[in-house]
Amino acid sequence: MENVPSVPNLDDDAFHIDQYRTYAALRDKGPVHRVRFGGQDAWLIVRYEEARAALADLRFSNDQKKVYGEVDLPTYLGYSEETKPYFANNMGANDPPDHTRLRKIVAHAFTARQVDRVRVRTEQIASELLDTMRPGQQVDLVERFAHPLPITIICELFGVPSNYHHDFARWSEQILIIDEKHSAERGRAADNLVRTILDLIEQRRAAPGDDLMSALIRIHDREAGRLNDDELASMTLIMLIAGFETSVSLIASTVQLLLDNPGQMELLRSQPELISRAIDETLRIAGPAEVTTRVALEDVQIGDTLIPARSTVLIAGAAANRDPQKFPNPNTYDITRTTQGHLAFGYGVHHCIGRPLAQMEAEVAVTALLRRFPRLHLTTPSQNLTWRRSFLRGLTTLPVTLN
Repeated sequence: MENVPSVPNLDDDAFHIDQYRTYAALRDKGPVHRVRFGGQDAWLIVRYEEARAALADLRFSNDQKKVYGEVDLPTYLGYSEETKPYFANNMGANDPPDHTRLRKIVAHAFTARQVDRVRVRTEQIASELLDTMRPGQQVDLVERFAHPLPITIICELFGVPSNYHHDFARWSEQILIIDEKHSAERGRAADNLVRTILDLIEQRRAAPGDDLMSALIRIHDREAGRLNDDELASMTLIMLIAGFETSVSLIASTVQLLLDNPGQMELLRSQPELISRAIDETLRIAGPAEVTTRVALEDVQIGDTLIPARSTVLIAGAAANRDPQKFPNPNTYDITRTTQGHLAFGYGVHHCIGRPLAQMEAEVAVTALLRRFPRLHLTTPSQNLTWRRSFLRGLTTLPVTLN
């Protein structure tokens, strides 16, 4: 196994070229390592058992306000003083009991039953997008298919008019840029997105509809104490971002992995009922949410390593999901594999509430694409594809020829 720096820098371009190799080298050395991230020191957990335990350990808090305070959130995030409250008061940025209260408010919208009701609309949008393409055409599947499908779905769920979709997508992508060099760009995007969300809330308040934003407004206005002003905007904002960015990456990565593994592609064509396993295997081997950020509320011992209180802790699900102690032959893409227990959507009280929606969208999208263009192929070698420098791993483009 290759050598890695004594303190790996997760901000370096070299790390993002093939981070899985670095994760493997670190796993061989131990479960926890000191790294640089966002221009600051952090602790990275890379083995499966320790990562799973850490995700369920409330000594590792989602609520950075408990350490930094609302006005002193890490500078690499780039948020202005006016914007910070709108990124710090959603369920993902709080621990129980506030997390529990906020999660219950929206949980009904993401149940399997509710997601099944959205499936028909997802199938319709996928078909309409594919209707704009023709055999023999060269297209970027990220731009033409993987991107517009989930952003349309999440915006419709929240009652966001279609003329906002492009700006929402652009600002969300900028907010998710991971390195400190782009903090100013992140800050501008955050300001724009917050202002737009606040405007949309007032529009929906004046003309409510049968959508999730209107439902949140009704709870805020009629049930004092369940949802305050900052929480209303923060919940709307974070669910809009998370509600489509994960699916964009998941759809594109599944197609790329299938094209890179023709045997698995042929297996899926012959047994289309394996689509849910194919999506789960993509989540395991190349899930969008590579790392979950926590802050240590007290000293925590993991193996031989003491993680000091107030430290930033990075729980690398991407490394854990390739731990050979949990998944044999972990670097092999195998759609017949049992992937139960993968950490792509987290674990414990903070497991991703949007999991059913993301999986459904990916299943519908990949199924529709392969049915329409069963012999599509990459128009550039897979090793030449580029990945976003983002909190969510995803391809920048996926150029294919349709057949």
